Amino acid sequence: MLALAWGFADFLGDALAPPTPAEGETDGIVVLTGGSERVGTGFRLLAEGRARRLLISGAHPGAGLAEIAAAAAFDAAPLAGRVELGHAAASTRGNAVEIAAWARSEEMRSLRVVTAGYHMPRAMLELRRTLPAAVLVPHPVASAALRAPGAVWRPRVWALLAGEYARYLLARAGLSGLAWPRREARD
Repeated sequence: MLALAWGFADFLGDALAPPTPAEGETDGIVVLTGGSERVGTGFRLLAEGRARRLLISGAHPGAGLAEIAAAAAFDAAPLAGRVELGHAAASTRGNAVEIAAWARSEEMRSLRVVTAGYHMPRAMLELRRTLPAAVLVPHPVASAALRAPGAVWRPRVWALLAGEYARYLLARAGLSGLAWPRREARD
């Protein structure tokens, strides 16, 4: 029990730390959907020339590029030929499979991974399993839920963090595929 509590405290330290994204370029940028900040960050990084291509993994099946860009308050028209939407993933494990297939088809050796800071440990774990030879550069985004004034006192925030830690532990144990329904298996 003590190890579990110690691990959660370590996880919280990482999740609540201000993001410190790495500089430099990668072959591609991948965004694991879950918030407009993530998508907006991916578009901004592409516009800055941090990579030649962008994949938004786990996009809603009915959503197009214009709709996703509008939700992120970004004009993606100038980048349209360099952005691909992945609609198959419904879980972090599914994101990893979708991203790996895209990276291989595009012959990418390095990827900048954009997701929430609290989600980054699990995302990197799943991606390392599917892309063991790739260079993965974490680019955490501060979650709006965690940035809100008084967030640390809200039970909903603690439920989010505890749930993410539990999913991370399941992923570390190799059980993430058993825990959630996988839309990508039905497509």
